[in-house]
Amino acid sequence: MTALLMPKVTANWLVDNTSLSFQQIAAFCHLHLLEVQAIADGEVSVGVSNYDPIVQGVLTWDEIHRCEADPSAELQAQEREDIKTKKKGSRYVPLAKRSDKPNGIAWLLKHHPELSDNQVCKLMATTRPTIKAIRENTHKDSKEIKAQSPIELGLISQKDLDAAIAKAPAASKTK
Repeated sequence: MTALLMPKVTANWLVDNTSLSFQQIAAFCHLHLLEVQAIADGEVSVGVSNYDPIVQGVLTWDEIHRCEADPSAELQAQEREDIKTKKKGSRYVPLAKRSDKPNGIAWLLKHHPELSDNQVCKLMATTRPTIKAIRENTHKDSKEIKAQSPIELGLISQKDLDAAIAKAPAASKTK
């Protein structure tokens, strides 16, 4: 199960609206038993709004009733189909590091010529004309470009570079 979004306010709702044991609530919300007891005593959650896990689609009443009937049963979160994982898109590069991108691109072109322009574009979140300009020394800052590792510059991770290099030979063989 993934981590609960707001465990304490969910526990507060479960204490107020169900007859589940403190142990069941603590296990479901990943809280200590004493925290749940403090919530029930009103020592922790004074003035805090509740988070209804049923409205949010985390639990169902059937699951709550099942666990209320059997104190040894554990609550199981409902699988959410409407939650979509974020698609991998272009990464945000902070303003302070944007001036380092041409240096990183030059390093990739020099040390990894097996990478295609598309792979460099994806790795560095740049465009083909920029890569072409750096390769042909027609970039507006070509006099100041010094090949530096984009990993050391903090523009990409070693894992991303290794994955691109692993794909590079396969891409060149299919051409």
